[in-house]
Amino acid sequence: MSAQCPLCNGFGEVFYQNKKQLFYQCKSCSGIFADKNLLPNATIEYDHYEKHENDVENKGYQNFVSPITSSILRDYTPSHKGLDFGAGTGPVISKVLSDNDFSILQYDPYFHPYPELLEKQYDYIACCEVIEHLYTPHKEFQLLKKLLKPNGKLYCMTHIYDESIDFAEWYYKNDPTHVFIYQKNTIEWIQKEFGFSNVTIKDRLIAFSV
Repeated sequence: MSAQCPLCNGFGEVFYQNKKQLFYQCKSCSGIFADKNLLPNATIEYDHYEKHENDVENKGYQNFVSPITSSILRDYTPSHKGLDFGAGTGPVISKVLSDNDFSILQYDPYFHPYPELLEKQYDYIACCEVIEHLYTPHKEFQLLKKLLKPNGKLYCMTHIYDESIDFAEWYYKNDPTHVFIYQKNTIEWIQKEFGFSNVTIKDRLIAFSV
């Protein structure tokens, strides 16, 4: 049994299956993706996200996103423009950066639905715990690259899978909205496919440079 990869259009074979889940691994980009027939619909997805208790004042939450916020505060100045892509119910990245006089806007298809923001360009984009939720990752990465100005950066956070992880016991795959899992080879494929000049991976932080 095989399925077409939503990132590279290659074909994946069954990687993991239980009573409720079916994941394939792509032979071309190494992405691990959920069976399309088991993807949650928009209502289920919205309800799931709405239950997230993301208090922007919570120091633990601010610390969790600090790999992104610290990188942006290091690499840019308040004069640069940013986008919090997939900001969700608690845009803590925007909160931290705004507290440091940075200018950043929020986009989220459910909670900050401002499509006009996707017609502009930005010096940096923050994409925290978002890319594992993408049903059409090729389309979204193409968009994210287009939204960046020359010399811009895309900062993503996600839990990257490697063979040292027991997938059957892995907490990350149990979230029903985590539909695309990345490996190091997948990230490198994205860099080449979309023409990023460089990519760095440090734990959960992935930084693509234009």
